[in-house]
Amino acid sequence: MRNRAFPLIATIVVFIILYLIGFQRFPAFGTTRVIANFLTDKSFLGITAVGMTFVILAGGIDLSVGSVIAFTGIFCALAIGQLGIHPLVAFAIILVIGSTFGAGMGAIIHYLKIPPFIVTLAGMFLVRGGAFVLNQASVPIEHPFFEDISNLYYVFPDRGRLTFVAVVFVLVLLLGIVVAHYTRFGRNVYAIGGSDTAALLLGVPVGRTIIGVYMLSSFLATLAGIIYAIYTRSGYPRAAIGVELDAIAAVVVGGTLLTGGVGYVAGTFVGIMIQGVIQTYVNFDGTLNSWWTKIVIGLLLFLFIALQKFLTSYRGGFSLGGLRLRRPPSPEVKISG
Repeated sequence: MRNRAFPLIATIVVFIILYLIGFQRFPAFGTTRVIANFLTDKSFLGITAVGMTFVILAGGIDLSVGSVIAFTGIFCALAIGQLGIHPLVAFAIILVIGSTFGAGMGAIIHYLKIPPFIVTLAGMFLVRGGAFVLNQASVPIEHPFFEDISNLYYVFPDRGRLTFVAVVFVLVLLLGIVVAHYTRFGRNVYAIGGSDTAALLLGVPVGRTIIGVYMLSSFLATLAGIIYAIYTRSGYPRAAIGVELDAIAAVVVGGTLLTGGVGYVAGTFVGIMIQGVIQTYVNFDGTLNSWWTKIVIGLLLFLFIALQKFLTSYRGGFSLGGLRLRRPPSPEVKISG
């Protein structure tokens, strides 16, 4: 077994075990209604986590995504409700704004050599403050377009509904897998995450790739904000508080190393589904406090961080882009006399 795939396999095993536990206790876990609800309820978080995967693969972090979701929702609500802008036009405008914001953070991180944690933390406060400046209360969105979107779904034989937002999440996931593993941009992200110095020596455009990574993360967070607005039919400046931490947890539980360079977008999807399984089990039980979801996720996070520590110290090493990196053998010391 290639050791870089082991975290993903461990994540899948954990998901299967948790799902079987839920299925044994509650047979409804085996219906498409539960699976479809997973995809619908976690759609905005899943889209955000896909972008976060690229950031962490590149060795960075993005704490601004939750604030971007909130700003997107309140912007769309005001643009559609008060300015009379068509939703598609509002979506296009905010996607450009979000992408530009992410690119700006990436440029600051690369050219000014400021740690991503500091830059994105400042971005988090900046965008959240902007959302409150726009409006401090929840703004409902009433438009025929939102009604039409809400009525777009496929009904399975057992009455499970695959909604529009769930389909968007699946499409973003598939595109993320293709970009990460089958494009030059994806290979560059892995190379930078393994070692930006080595990537620069290999001819990887480090600056352009880092800017692209944060631009992609902010773009997907903005798209997640649109999905969240469609899902809730409203914009709220306090929305998505803590979502950035949930996204990071899903990425790490999904097998992506916090140090970068190793991980799979598919693993992030499994990490999202693990959160969905735990939350659904708590809801079905009815006697458990909803905060048990956070407790279990925290325990799993500790477990996978410990697993990452073990694997990164393993003698076999990991892959950097297409190169195989191994820990050099210890020099032999001979004492004579």
